[in-house]
Amino acid sequence: MEKEKKQRVKRKRNEKPSARDLHGPRSSDSNAIFALLLAALSKRTHSVILINKCLFKLRRSLLLSPTSMTPMLALLPTLLRSKRAEIACRTADVIGAASLVSFDANEEIASDSETVEGLVSLLESRKRKVLLSVCNAVLDFSATTFARRQMLKFFALNKLMFVFLQIFKGLEFVCLWSDSEGDQSPHSLKIGIKEDELSLAFLTATVVLINACEVDQLQNVPPSLSEAFLNVLRDIRARVSEEEVIKGARKCNEEGRFCKSNIAVSNLAEGIFRLSINASQLTGSLPFEVVQRGLFGESDTGFGDFISNYWEVSPFLLTRIVKDPDMHDMFGAFMQSLNWNGSVPSLISSILQGLVACFPIASDEQNILNFLNEVKGRLGCPIIYQQDIRVVKTESQSSKEMHYFQDFHSCCVKEPLYFTFDDILKCRQAYKEGYSVALRGLEFRYQSIAAIADTLALMFGQPSVGANLYLTPPNSQGLACHFDDHCVFVCQIFGSKQWTIFSPPGQLLPRLYDNLLGSDIDCTKACKREFSLREGDVLYIPRGFPHEAYTNSDDGDGYPGFSLHLTLSIEVEPPFEWGGVAHFALHCWSENQKRLCYNGSNILSQKLDRMSVNLLHVAIGIIGNSDPSFRKACLTAAVSLPPVVYDSLFEGQRNTFFYIIDKVRTESRFMEVLSSIEIAIQKNEDPFQQIQWLWILSMETETSGEYNNNKSFMIEDLLSLCAQQKDKLETAFLNVKSRFCGEVVFEEVVTSHRMLLQKYRNTRKQYINGMVSLHNKL
Repeated sequence: MEKEKKQRVKRKRNEKPSARDLHGPRSSDSNAIFALLLAALSKRTHSVILINKCLFKLRRSLLLSPTSMTPMLALLPTLLRSKRAEIACRTADVIGAASLVSFDANEEIASDSETVEGLVSLLESRKRKVLLSVCNAVLDFSATTFARRQMLKFFALNKLMFVFLQIFKGLEFVCLWSDSEGDQSPHSLKIGIKEDELSLAFLTATVVLINACEVDQLQNVPPSLSEAFLNVLRDIRARVSEEEVIKGARKCNEEGRFCKSNIAVSNLAEGIFRLSINASQLTGSLPFEVVQRGLFGESDTGFGDFISNYWEVSPFLLTRIVKDPDMHDMFGAFMQSLNWNGSVPSLISSILQGLVACFPIASDEQNILNFLNEVKGRLGCPIIYQQDIRVVKTESQSSKEMHYFQDFHSCCVKEPLYFTFDDILKCRQAYKEGYSVALRGLEFRYQSIAAIADTLALMFGQPSVGANLYLTPPNSQGLACHFDDHCVFVCQIFGSKQWTIFSPPGQLLPRLYDNLLGSDIDCTKACKREFSLREGDVLYIPRGFPHEAYTNSDDGDGYPGFSLHLTLSIEVEPPFEWGGVAHFALHCWSENQKRLCYNGSNILSQKLDRMSVNLLHVAIGIIGNSDPSFRKACLTAAVSLPPVVYDSLFEGQRNTFFYIIDKVRTESRFMEVLSSIEIAIQKNEDPFQQIQWLWILSMETETSGEYNNNKSFMIEDLLSLCAQQKDKLETAFLNVKSRFCGEVVFEEVVTSHRMLLQKYRNTRKQYINGMVSLHNKL
């Protein structure tokens, strides 16, 4: 007997599969599993044990090596519909495993609508075990774009959101944990939930799916569901932004009762941003009348008078004799949100706590997803010194600016300095030492300021309006004397401040994004005007006008010596100054000519005309470098204005347009253009830099294939034409100039220009919605 037993053991050992067999399942294995499953399912009474064993073996084989799912696809819908929870769970596990180990298997399963629908339908199960398996499978399955698109067709995102809202226990269970080997910055910490694996799985799957969606896909989520889930995400983010939760991240690592996810705080922030992109309830506009009274006074023609007499020409002061309710109508919600109790240190903490970095978005960006890709992993991080905030004072003797945090952080020039809770306390100390706190991007942080900025942008026909905050202690000067590349409305909220504005150094207005660093400002010989601002006063400073401001001690009239003021900045971007309008009008005319004429013209004629249009763009840029009118803001897209104001404004804009066109007709010179291009090439500069935004725009038109987007090739083509066909090119240039100036129609340009403005505004609105949602401030 003992001998026979040893022989049986020996035979079993000999029958054990080799390592190669274990790690490389044969195709016959999957076929055998398929046959067994088919046989089991064909019986009236299913063999639950056999089905579970087959599914277990199939999942194991998938994890060891990719296995074809083709024969199994026909069975998956039936298995997913099983009333046996363990069978549904095993099937979901198989789908998840197949999706992870093989791209082909993922695509194969995703192509079967019945299987996808069956998987998504299990999210409606009432059994926690099934929900957990299915949620994990959905997370694994969503690894490819095609699979995500298929799941969204069957409302997977909607169901994930709904279930999470039903099962989530509460904010007190949310924690953070850190990967000891990874990034320890607050936005890189990861989300955990105490003793609740299911809620964490649904949160993870939902956030991952949201962050992989296109903008239009998120619009398919019912607004009420999206808003409810967004509110919970914002509450979770507020919870994990608390100082004690952040400091407790290491403790969570050591405690085993917390379920840990791979969702970082930055992933959570991205999900909030995406859900907020098109949320109409987040930001809106104030009524035109409220903003007009707040900035331009009681008169119905106040805005029109301002445009006629002061806009981009001269400073303007609106003085409040008494505290004006109109100012409170405009800034009331913002002032209430500050919780001002008379203590400036607490005011600093109230303003700075909970702020996140507002990374800049390209001025000509028309796809918000490009921005999100650029800031991947950084969205939701704390404010950054210099980018978001400055703590600065100007020495009275040297008139030089000193930055408080450069004394404490020598690395802040080389690497981003993320603000911590301790840095906020240091701001309070800096204020006591005479430093001003300057905070950028209030329109991205406060709903009330975003509403003011939006109305003002509509009034001036611009894509957006910026808003900054300045808090200055008594007897101090924050910024040194400087001028801005944008027009500014200074709105005195608390306290008082003394301003000195000097005459501009030249007639040309500075362009937005011009490099103003190093610009020497000698104001000793300049004419100057002095203004004293008190609570409720508004001071307008045109771009290019040097200015400085300082506080005194208590002025004796009941106003404290410190100052809190906001600046509303009208930023005139290149497409929306008159030079940009000329470029845009030429572009639209040229595109229309291509549609009308190119079918009947020869290749050389087409090339000469196309090159002449590009040369005329350069000519417009040359004229704009010397003619002040080309740099002024175009207001043809201004809306929300009373009819009498709009009619007067529109007529003035029409006159300016024809002045610009006449300048193009009379001062565009062929040889001057060629000389300018040659000089730019010698300096290794781009001769078409001023119209970079137009290149991007042209890429979106139907005729973009005809429009040569390779600028280096175009320059080579130009030089070749000049060498071989210079006379013909000059003739074509003069012909194109004459036809354009004679055929361009003001009303058509205005219509197209407004459409361009709307494109810019759409992306800015999405950006502002996302950022305001991350701050959750009124």
